[in-house]
Amino acid sequence: MIITRSPLRISLGGGGTDLPSYYSKHEGFLIAAAIDRYIYITLHETFVDDLIIKYSKMERVPSADQIEHPIIREAFRLTGIRETNLEVASMADIPAGTGLGSSGSFTTALLKALHTWRRNLVHPYELAEQACEIEIGRLKEPIGKQDQHIAAFGGITCFRFLKDGHVEVSPLKVSDETRANLEDNLLLFFTGYSRAASSILKEQDTKSRGGDAEMIENLHFIKKLAMDSRIALEAGDLPAFAELMNVHWHRKKGRSSGMTNPRIDEWYAHALANGALGGKLLGAGGGGFLMFYAGDKVRLRHAMREKGLREVRFRFDFEGTKVVISG
Repeated sequence: MIITRSPLRISLGGGGTDLPSYYSKHEGFLIAAAIDRYIYITLHETFVDDLIIKYSKMERVPSADQIEHPIIREAFRLTGIRETNLEVASMADIPAGTGLGSSGSFTTALLKALHTWRRNLVHPYELAEQACEIEIGRLKEPIGKQDQHIAAFGGITCFRFLKDGHVEVSPLKVSDETRANLEDNLLLFFTGYSRAASSILKEQDTKSRGGDAEMIENLHFIKKLAMDSRIALEAGDLPAFAELMNVHWHRKKGRSSGMTNPRIDEWYAHALANGALGGKLLGAGGGGFLMFYAGDKVRLRHAMREKGLREVRFRFDFEGTKVVISG
């Protein structure tokens, strides 16, 4: 039995600049943090000849090439596993489509399990790049590289996406006190909506590839905000970081008509009137989680509870994708 897990993530700035359509021409930069909410993959040998695959549905197929789930099929192909007496199952702490990077976490956890079964040692960077190869290279999803990399590495991490596709990875240099305050005062609230990130990101990707001046300027501005956020966080100026989140959200809304809706805008305004210093909708937009930096946590929690939004509490994860059990 092999069990692996990958952390989900929150974006602290620069989301959208990790898409190849942008960074291949302009370079990208973002900050992300892994959190202690996970995607789990279990893998074990069986006594039947078919592959048994369990996720939101169950498949039983005679070969990996016949697996319907595209990521699982391509992960088997990439790792070269031809054996069929295996059962693979996935579980998640939080549903997909909620802006926490679940697809990248799923892919890295799956690859980690398959490599562990083959007794391969894989560096986090290689694991992340293989996950990107599957999702972006083979399946042509119009998504970025941040989710796979933060899932593989964990921590509170800065990523620079170079024009040649290489990703520079470095930890955010914050004091223990700043990290603790950031962890204590960032609050997540579920909007009740889920959505496919690719449907929203496709609009950004198409415009970026076409050289749309307004989209490119928007992403330049988002990248600059991420760099300013790094300076604020490393200086321990969390109120300044919160204000940058607020600016980021208002600019992010300009990237797509599907980014927000009247209810999300109402909840956001209510939070800022009741203890939040800044915030944004996580992920591609359209639903998922609202994240706020709180100046008054008690007041903010009470206000969002009144609106019917469920809070998900978390801590940062510094382990990244890992094997939980192998034996």
